[in-house]
Amino acid sequence: MSSEDEFMLLDSFLLLNSVKKSVTHDPIHPINRERRHFGEYHHLFCELKHDPARFHAYTRMSIDTFQYILTKIEHRLIKNRCNLHDPILSEERLVITLRYLGNGTSFRSLAFSFRMGKTTVAEIVYETVVAIWEELQPIHMPVPSEENLRSVAAGFLSNWNFPNCVGAIDGKHVPIRCPSNSGSMFFNYKKFFSVILQGVSDANYRFINIDVGGSGKQSDGGTFQASEFYRALTDGKINLPKHSFLPQTNVVAPYVLNGDEAYPLLPFVLKPYSGTHLPLDKECFNKRLSRARKTVECAFGLLTSKWRVLAKGIETRVDMVDSIVKCVCILHNTVIDKDGFQQNLTEVSVRSVFWQNSGRPTNEAVY
Repeated sequence: MSSEDEFMLLDSFLLLNSVKKSVTHDPIHPINRERRHFGEYHHLFCELKHDPARFHAYTRMSIDTFQYILTKIEHRLIKNRCNLHDPILSEERLVITLRYLGNGTSFRSLAFSFRMGKTTVAEIVYETVVAIWEELQPIHMPVPSEENLRSVAAGFLSNWNFPNCVGAIDGKHVPIRCPSNSGSMFFNYKKFFSVILQGVSDANYRFINIDVGGSGKQSDGGTFQASEFYRALTDGKINLPKHSFLPQTNVVAPYVLNGDEAYPLLPFVLKPYSGTHLPLDKECFNKRLSRARKTVECAFGLLTSKWRVLAKGIETRVDMVDSIVKCVCILHNTVIDKDGFQQNLTEVSVRSVFWQNSGRPTNEAVY
């Protein structure tokens, strides 16, 4: 081969490489470029704002409550304009998150509906659920004070005729996809993988405290004793009201949480009498306690019926499962506070589950 041929071959090779480098890959799919014209937010959501009933069915809340939440978290969701495309608006980010939480729709399905990438949808949901919890929790689920607990006790007395009760406590298994290399840690007695949501509710089905993240194989009592709420009660960081007389008696009794048989008997936890063929007075006590305690089970039922993501296996990493569950709990409280709890009442089937191994009671708890 002559030197002139070598030069022409080298020149052609360099030219071909320069052409390949000049062709850049478009990171946005052509379909997604039409987001502002055909995306669900720009095409449908604007119309729903003019129909309150359909808006409520779409977002699981009223227009005023939606705007209230948006105002609280908007500063956390604002993004700068990119050279390639306009930023996704804060309102659109909230709508995407509410659709995910309300329907349990997959990220891929939402990506097609809103015309954006699957990874983009996942990042939006992750950022928004954290923002909702961090901004609304101090307002709608603050650390309970002694005054708040007295108000809760007054609600249980007036609504359920049960005195000195500062909350009903129970646990709920939230289905998840099996985490990698977790073995049987998240596999529960119901034969599916889950994390535990421990909730304490007031007389109006609001959560006054939640604890999320316990592995599925834990019992309700074990989850409670491993929770920050338990440590706060035992360390005196949460002050329960001082002992008071029971109504129309001279009996002084402490303020307590109502739990089922899965919980240990403690100075601040009341549970039903165990066993069968109980005397009439103990049987009546169990029925009265169970009626008051079912407020937390109804709260779980309302929570799951409204936010369907809890009814399906959440297919994210475990730390994001915790954030998602916290988010729906604070949304539950916010919607009740802003829209009223009567609008959220639905029929909920409650099953009583009796446990045998709940731990021995402490000496201070036995009278």
